Amino acid sequence: MPDVEGETGTNRDGEEEEDTDSMDGSDEDDDEDEEEEQKDDEDDDEAMEAWLGAELSDLRGPVWRAVPSLRYREIGRNSHQFVRRVCGARGLVQRLELQGRLERHTGCVNTLHFNPSGTRLASGSDDLRVVIWDWAVRRAELEFDSGHKSNVFQAKFLPHSGDSTLAMCARDGQIRVAELSATQRCKNTKRVAQHKGAAHKLALEPDSPCSFLSAGEDAVVFGIDLRLDRPANKLVVVKEGDKKVGLYTIFVNPAKTQHFAVGGRDQYVRIYDQRKINENDNNGVLKKFCPSHLVSSESKTNITCLVYSHDGTELLASYNDEDIYLFDSNHSDGADYRRRYKGHRNNATVKGVNFYGPCSEFVVSGSDCGHIYLWDKYSARIVQFMEGDRGGVVNCLEPHPHLPGMATSGLDHDIKLWAPTAETPTGLKGLKEVMKKNKRERDEDSVRHGDQYDTQLLWFLMRHMRNRRPPRNRLCRCFIRK
Repeated sequence: MPDVEGETGTNRDGEEEEDTDSMDGSDEDDDEDEEEEQKDDEDDDEAMEAWLGAELSDLRGPVWRAVPSLRYREIGRNSHQFVRRVCGARGLVQRLELQGRLERHTGCVNTLHFNPSGTRLASGSDDLRVVIWDWAVRRAELEFDSGHKSNVFQAKFLPHSGDSTLAMCARDGQIRVAELSATQRCKNTKRVAQHKGAAHKLALEPDSPCSFLSAGEDAVVFGIDLRLDRPANKLVVVKEGDKKVGLYTIFVNPAKTQHFAVGGRDQYVRIYDQRKINENDNNGVLKKFCPSHLVSSESKTNITCLVYSHDGTELLASYNDEDIYLFDSNHSDGADYRRRYKGHRNNATVKGVNFYGPCSEFVVSGSDCGHIYLWDKYSARIVQFMEGDRGGVVNCLEPHPHLPGMATSGLDHDIKLWAPTAETPTGLKGLKEVMKKNKRERDEDSVRHGDQYDTQLLWFLMRHMRNRRPPRNRLCRCFIRK
């Protein structure tokens, strides 16, 4: 028996020594793994910092100073330029903050548009209604049924119409026009064109009270003239080779009103001249632009929104799950971008982008993270960063035509008004962390979905989930509004 006990004890000792050696090796491996992970994290952070810091320039000094400007205004010197310079001042952009909310809609608010004088704001929603607001006193002056059968995507005042004509488009592909009376009622709405797919955007001709353009997912651009018995005229079917390109966005050059730009389900910004569209010659395209690194990209990159600058010399294009790019519209066909604006996330919805300032001094965009970003146009640096939507996505950004401020909307059912009333400039608190999170999520999605989901499917699912939430009590909204 002792021999047996001795053998057993020896074996147990051996096993314990073996286990100890194994644990020591495991600890060393764990330490090495932790060191490798830490090094990888540091490398990732360095790469992220390098990416965020690339293609940036130094901010220029302030071009507007409050005290001298006010003094000159008092003595009548350059007083006519006072408001324009104030609206384009970086110091005021950095003081933007939430002023209030306009609450009336019962669905996501997809479109905002100020009338030319800036006294009224039109909004359209998934609830199929359009509201005309006296935004300064936060009161709805007029609310009417759009006549559309699905989500209202745009509602715009036609210029020089005395705010009596409103053009609308929607997911049902209809282009409709509402006639408004001076007694604050809608006389009627009528259909003037029909796309074979959703119609996301309208493009106004700056000096025309009766002409505008529409673009749809059927790749068709309509020219619409309300003076004609049959208002809609098919201008072009947008194609790449023999393949139709569904459209999400269209904009008329404010300086050369015969030119318009479109973007949609590929990576190209296309510019057309209405006077000479020949689809047998380069599919009618005057010229097209694309960031050089996206030309041969295999990812399904779309353009969700594009806009011309105030003088028509520049074009902004926002790409889904990519960045925002600035092009010189006077450059030759195939020219690369001039500036790149990073940090936001454009994935879940058809997201807007806009210039801000009377001379297009800034670039403004919403984001899937629920924030609003403003970049200095020249340096591509973020100068303002605000939390915009509790629902998580900001889509529409409408700067006031004459005052320093703007209206925004998204998946929330309200409209938010912003003005430069903060006592101190923004500190951009939390910006870097949010930017890094947006970039990581973008990279992860591109790896996870080599074949990305269709942007519109994601858009529809998010809205469906959003609309399944119980509606807010209308009485509560009325009480808040008052």
